[in-house]
Amino acid sequence: MIDDTLAGHVVGLGGIFFKSDDGDATLKWYADTLGVKTDPYSALFTFREEDDPEKRGYNLIAPFKADTDYLKPTDKDFMINLRVRDLAGLVEKLKAKNVEFVDEVVSTPEGNFAWIVEPINNIKLELWEQTGDAPDPQ
Repeated sequence: MIDDTLAGHVVGLGGIFFKSDDGDATLKWYADTLGVKTDPYSALFTFREEDDPEKRGYNLIAPFKADTDYLKPTDKDFMINLRVRDLAGLVEKLKAKNVEFVDEVVSTPEGNFAWIVEPINNIKLELWEQTGDAPDPQ
């Protein structure tokens, strides 16, 4: 059953991050084989926000170095990024539910981030509230 107090916070998939032995070759493959636009760190998919068509959003696929610690504390080779609205409100509600947080909330030019662990499959989830415009892919 859906918890109505959480409705509207998670609004979509932000991206998939995974370990790669050769991130540059991985991105080149996405560009050359599938025609996906890339930047130096990811394959980018831009879109217009449904409720504000003037604003561009984006999703990405991003390879990380095989020895990255960014996906810890889990032992998975991937992490899922979820797009959220009102990250501060969502964090408050998740803490009330005793959800395991990995780090403190971080603000960057790309947005606000929080990390939690989904306990059933031990998957790290990155919660991302986009604050800036979508980057211009190559």
